Amino acid sequence: MAINHWPAQERPRERLLAHGAGKLSDAELLAIFLRVGVRGKSAVDLARDLLKHFGSLNSLFAAQATEFASIHGMGDAKYAQLQAVLELARRALREEMAQGDALSSPRVVRDYLRLAIGSLPYEVFMVLLLDAQNRILVAEELFRGTLTQTSVYPREVVKLALRHNAAGAILAHNHPSGVAEPSRADEALTQSLKQALALVDVKVLDHFIVAGAAAPLSFAEKGLL
Repeated sequence: MAINHWPAQERPRERLLAHGAGKLSDAELLAIFLRVGVRGKSAVDLARDLLKHFGSLNSLFAAQATEFASIHGMGDAKYAQLQAVLELARRALREEMAQGDALSSPRVVRDYLRLAIGSLPYEVFMVLLLDAQNRILVAEELFRGTLTQTSVYPREVVKLALRHNAAGAILAHNHPSGVAEPSRADEALTQSLKQALALVDVKVLDHFIVAGAAAPLSFAEKGLL
């Protein structure tokens, strides 16, 4: 049955307006984005199919266009809409980080990193550069690797920091395996970057490992800086 035939109090859009987005399930929120279903399936049914196929919202958000379009009822237009929504969310978080002290708002930094790189199927290395008041100047993906590793060159990180006249840096990379524990290579890289950036008076404030939907691991909190 189409959603517009449901009782008003059960329709996702009406429930959101009455009770707030936080009261809706993942499928209901996704159904509002989809707007319509396909023959024999409501938008909520289609949303449930998407979540079942991809396994999680994170995996859905990270899907490539071809995989997304392989689902009946999906296509390039819906994929473009989804990517636009995700980019708006990332930009909103970047704005929030830029307006305040990143160290006093660690939730915002963690949320941004999870949304930016948490569900990628390959490793990436990001650098968030900060000014003297710990406001974010730029968040940039510098290196991209494979499923299990990526090569990071300290010289390029230093060049980026100098280009933006940064006072501090937050490092981040993801573990597509879903395990956020740091390796010895991760620890060695952190110390190498810390030493290289210290030569140009840029302080490494933290290094996050992002693994799926779990809270990113903080080197600072683990005493690894």
